Amino acid sequence: MYKAKVNITLRKSILDPKGKAAHHALQNLGLKNVQDVRIGKFIEMNIDAESQNEAQKLAETACQQLLANEVMEDFHIEIEE
Repeated sequence: MYKAKVNITLRKSILDPKGKAAHHALQNLGLKNVQDVRIGKFIEMNIDAESQNEAQKLAETACQQLLANEVMEDFHIEIEE
């Protein structure tokens, strides 16, 4: 059994209104050193696979087919045993 940890973020070229709103709110709270905020998704999946490589491939397929919109989002997968 492997655990896939997936971070999905908007591509840099895509505007992030949630991130802008959070940045503005943080500035209003006095956190002036916060320069930029981007908001994304974090997903954990338990994957029953024969190898770490197979678990990686299954997680990539899940992201490509459902979890991420590849037109607007990038994803990074970390596999743990």
